Amino acid sequence: MDRIVDNGLRAPSAGFSQGWGFLVLDEPADIALFRDVCTPDEAADRWFAANVHAPLLVVPLANKSVYLERYAQPDKGHTDRSDAWWPAPYWDIDTGFAALLMMLTAVDEGLGACFFGLPYERVDAFRDEFGVPAEFSPIGAISIGYSDEPARDLSSRRRPKADVVHRGRWS
Repeated sequence: MDRIVDNGLRAPSAGFSQGWGFLVLDEPADIALFRDVCTPDEAADRWFAANVHAPLLVVPLANKSVYLERYAQPDKGHTDRSDAWWPAPYWDIDTGFAALLMMLTAVDEGLGACFFGLPYERVDAFRDEFGVPAEFSPIGAISIGYSDEPARDLSSRRRPKADVVHRGRWS
């Protein structure tokens, strides 16, 4: 578990801002509480996390304010702390990079890992129940454990390389 989390902490981040936080849930009672709090009221049986039982959950959280503060420093030159000039929400992207590194580490250790989203309408309840400060936004959650699913060949569903990779020009 420590190796999984530690590798996530090595992810790249814009301006080395590291505007992320990670809630690690490894106690059965905490995982059960997470499922209870985050399961949507309607169509609960269709929410992925309600049907997967893993011994470890990691909730990656992005903190936009850390990036705005970092880029207001003299070496970055944006003193207004505005997010208007950001072409993409790097606080979410960088937190996603960290989540991916955690998932790859889990897979390298022979574990199964799956990233899934939290229902939007349950985010405030999640924050309240787990004491997450308002400036941290969950980008999803990662379930980690031993997979009981057989390996699947999804190659027929993968988009052809020629459809997604463009060299020199987009045509």
